[in-house]
Amino acid sequence: MIEETKTAPISTGIKGKYELVIGLEVHAQLLTNSKMYTSDSTAYGNLPNTNISVLTLGHPGTLPKVNKRAVEFAIRMGLACNCEITRRNIFSRKNYFYPDLPKGYQITQDKGPICVGGEVPITLGNGENKTVTLNRIHMEEDAGKSMHLAGETDTLVDFNRAGVPLIEIVTEPDMRSSEEAYQFLTEIKKLVRYLDICDGNMEEGSLRCDANISIMPKGSKTLGKKVEVKNMNSFRNVARAIEHEFDRQILLYENGEDIVSETRTFDATSGTTSSMRTKEDLNDYRYFPEPDLSPVVVSEEWLENIQNELPPLPRELFEKFVRDYDLPTYDAGVLTDSKEIALYFEALCQATQNYKAASNWLMGPVKSYLNELTLHIDDFPIKPEGIASLILLVDEGKVSFSVASQKIYPEMLKSAGRSPLEIAQSLNLIQDSDEDSIKPIIEQVLEESSGKVAEYRAGKKGLLGMFMGQVMKRSKGKADPKVANKILIELLEK
Repeated sequence: MIEETKTAPISTGIKGKYELVIGLEVHAQLLTNSKMYTSDSTAYGNLPNTNISVLTLGHPGTLPKVNKRAVEFAIRMGLACNCEITRRNIFSRKNYFYPDLPKGYQITQDKGPICVGGEVPITLGNGENKTVTLNRIHMEEDAGKSMHLAGETDTLVDFNRAGVPLIEIVTEPDMRSSEEAYQFLTEIKKLVRYLDICDGNMEEGSLRCDANISIMPKGSKTLGKKVEVKNMNSFRNVARAIEHEFDRQILLYENGEDIVSETRTFDATSGTTSSMRTKEDLNDYRYFPEPDLSPVVVSEEWLENIQNELPPLPRELFEKFVRDYDLPTYDAGVLTDSKEIALYFEALCQATQNYKAASNWLMGPVKSYLNELTLHIDDFPIKPEGIASLILLVDEGKVSFSVASQKIYPEMLKSAGRSPLEIAQSLNLIQDSDEDSIKPIIEQVLEESSGKVAEYRAGKKGLLGMFMGQVMKRSKGKADPKVANKILIELLEK
């Protein structure tokens, strides 16, 4: 019988007696066209059991072959995390018998992972920086998928996913809060997307996370028994599962009960975990070297080529945007959340030196347009040079930002080939910055509103906005607001 545990709220005082300890195991499906050890397709969403062959199913007499691209992707991730890259890689068989494992074993790496050690820096909500230490990153193949259809008593198995290449990113028990775990996963998702090795889609299962959770009394150096929690399909659910387990284990400890080292599943509806099985020991898997695969040797030349092909990483771009472009950390965080947005911003900064304006345009009108139409930045019709020309138009005082964003920008979206200046001229939107032509308009407005002028001079300074509105109306919006405001104050203060 599956046991589900619900916990009553635990007081802050009791919680304060214990330290939460978290280690994560993150599985990332690699974006290769073929599987880890066969040429079968990895395409997602195909009909069940169509991306298979005798190789995927492990029929007698078939021999696996290592996917070179998958090895390169694993090395990319290792280099991005400052891991030590193993030069001679041995594969092993991990034996266990589940319906969705067609061979009865999984080809993985045991004692010699391709990436050893490493670290991932994260930033918490309060601005504090922390580095999460990695134990390893290793390569392996995915299992199939058991399916339970509504109203059916039988379990169906789809082997399409079996053999899809994975890397497993294993941390040390380094994290001490659900927020740290959440930020770590966020950083991993950004990394795999920047590196183009995984799409990071948790809903489709291409990024999956198991959490190892334990508690220990504050000040203790001895780790408690860990509980592994599986089946979490979002970062938020990972955080929820951790918080629930923290409370559950404290309650057991406070009541003098044993914490069982086991594997539990998370129910997102109830926010609780339930027991699946007791935790296996390594001996239960009966690891031994895979006899059908030769060692994969990573030469210095191969490693150097992969290193040279690495794209800019999110942390590097974040620091560059703050240091070189003098952006606030908030802007840099938003812009580096997506690799494509970050690279668009980089290209934009090559065409303008008003970096803050560039950031404002990307985070404001550009992102609004993309979100509204559910578009990718690659589908955005305006090139970085076009936005740079629009910024220049505002900086030179030829149009106001409101005119640029509300009248010129929409026209550029419709006809991206036209320059902002051409659009402004065709719509008669160019601002008048000539004091000699603006001053008579202001004088006429003040003459017609002599009563309001007297009120202003008597201390009712809030009327300035009303005067400006009249001036802009008379000038049909073409008076430069800065110039008009300056002249208006001068005349009112006489």
